[in-house]
Amino acid sequence: MNRAARWEIPEPRSVHEVRQDDGSVTILRRHGNPAGPRLLLGHGNGLAMDFYYPFWSLLKGEFDVLLYDLRNHGWNAVGARPEHNMPNLVRDQERVIEAAARRYGERPTTGVFHSLSALTALLSSTLGMGGCDRLSAWVLFDPPLYRPGPKDPDYDAIAEAAAGMASRRADQFRKREDFTELLNFLPLLTRAVPGAADLMARTILRESSGEGGYELRCPREYEAQIIAYVRTFAFLVDFGNLPCPTKVIGSDPTLPYAYLPTFDLSHIETVDYDFIPETTHFLQVENPADCVAVMRGFLEESGLLEQATRPRRQ
Repeated sequence: MNRAARWEIPEPRSVHEVRQDDGSVTILRRHGNPAGPRLLLGHGNGLAMDFYYPFWSLLKGEFDVLLYDLRNHGWNAVGARPEHNMPNLVRDQERVIEAAARRYGERPTTGVFHSLSALTALLSSTLGMGGCDRLSAWVLFDPPLYRPGPKDPDYDAIAEAAAGMASRRADQFRKREDFTELLNFLPLLTRAVPGAADLMARTILRESSGEGGYELRCPREYEAQIIAYVRTFAFLVDFGNLPCPTKVIGSDPTLPYAYLPTFDLSHIETVDYDFIPETTHFLQVENPADCVAVMRGFLEESGLLEQATRPRRQ
């Protein structure tokens, strides 16, 4: 695929509305092979699951692929800003897991979560909320779980600076091409697959409800608000008490991070950790083939590919 190539996202096999406790709706979509091992995919702050198509397009032939967007992201409508908080994101994910089982049948399911959605899964277990206990395994891509050492930079200062940058980012564009052109001046996607900038423009922008043009699907103030929350909640995660087999796949720890610094888990015996060389926080759209290979290797070694199509015992 050359730089001018365009990723065409297929229509879902099925679309299901998941009503959350506060009345908001999360759109759950089904792609791929309904008879294959089931995966539930979630994304990072300010993004959308359709942006990850270079990654999950490689899964469609073998896996039953379920996708959802975080509240106020992607396919979902924008709701009230006070409701855009970490506890609600955790509860939303739990309701999605429950709804997927009701709508598509009780089957072993692996949660494949990137960044913020990885953190919400971990918080569900840590806070005793239990929704993610229904999953058979987790594959967590680059969760924002930095544990600073004495010589490391101040995490709170980094998070505050990142939130400030998010709150000031451009959020209105006359054309999608204006957004793509802006990306060409930023290092955000320099390592991404060809066509990633156009794909990002089509998946995180929507037609503006104002005077025409396009706007961010997730408002910049909402994105910044979550970054501010992350620095508090990330420290609550207990990797010594995980409810299911877990694989953490990180970005290259020797490269500058693209979101927030993440913790190198290689020295923790309780966590199966690996990283994808020469990738940043957007590793799934930078080297999707290796991300799939590492993930699939974990599922195979854990026996989850064989278990995945067998019904769960009641």
